[in-house]
Amino acid sequence: MNRVAALTALRGLALGDAFGETWLLRPADLVETALDERRLADGPWPWTDDTAMALSVLRILDRHGHVDQDALAVAFADAYAADPYRSYGGSMHEVLRSIRQGEPWAVVTRRKFDGMGSWGNGAAMRVAPLGAWFADDLGTVVAEAARSAEVTHAHPEAVAGAVAVAVATAASVGGVEGGELIEAVVARTPDGEVASRLRRVARVALSADPRHVAGMVGCGERISAVDTVPYAVWCAAAHLDDLTEALWATARAGGDVDTTCAIVGGIVAGRTGLDGVPADWASACEPLPAWVDDPSRPI
Repeated sequence: MNRVAALTALRGLALGDAFGETWLLRPADLVETALDERRLADGPWPWTDDTAMALSVLRILDRHGHVDQDALAVAFADAYAADPYRSYGGSMHEVLRSIRQGEPWAVVTRRKFDGMGSWGNGAAMRVAPLGAWFADDLGTVVAEAARSAEVTHAHPEAVAGAVAVAVATAASVGGVEGGELIEAVVARTPDGEVASRLRRVARVALSADPRHVAGMVGCGERISAVDTVPYAVWCAAAHLDDLTEALWATARAGGDVDTTCAIVGGIVAGRTGLDGVPADWASACEPLPAWVDDPSRPI
């Protein structure tokens, strides 16, 4: 267990989430110029469901030391009920309300999308702290990431996306370098379209323009694990030693920017920490709950 790395990954995830959300809130015709000139939005920068659900993952790891799926489902539903205005995905409103009303999570999750389950990027966006928590054991990372995904996303591609991000975070924390990190992720991601697109980005130079990579594999415009995770893993691998540059690069292609930046922020911060983040970024980002920084507080 590496709680310190998990907390750092969580902070990076929240920063990326909040930073990315600012681009979604701007008029579309002004975004490209603002990115070119690196003009930040005024604070505060609120975080979204990406961070809210990552907090629940960490809460359950703190309490149980592993992913207790029933407890995680309740934590997700309780957090949603307490604050449903965090830009949750459309299908998650029904899922989390149903769990809150007492329906078994396995039933609720598997009836989505004609029984296929959601293959959205929600399981991937929240999982980086878990990858950091179990970073010393990649087998456990894979198993626990899959268990965390299944609570809300039954589709195998959504599970694969969560596994990929968790492994990327564990590898980042462990000091694995750029291209080797992507290869480590490919080796442990269940076969399917997520894995196929990861193999594609593994062949792209880390010096490439992120927009080129997004054109190949997507950048979250479909809100799926398939078109989100490979792009985010590549962006993280290309900037493993500079969190701020990683987030600027990730935002460059557009798409589901809060989620791609949350994923990248979690992967990279688990390695770098947040000491290099500019002070105005840190002050603009919405603070995390007090229990995150004080393990003695009730969670």
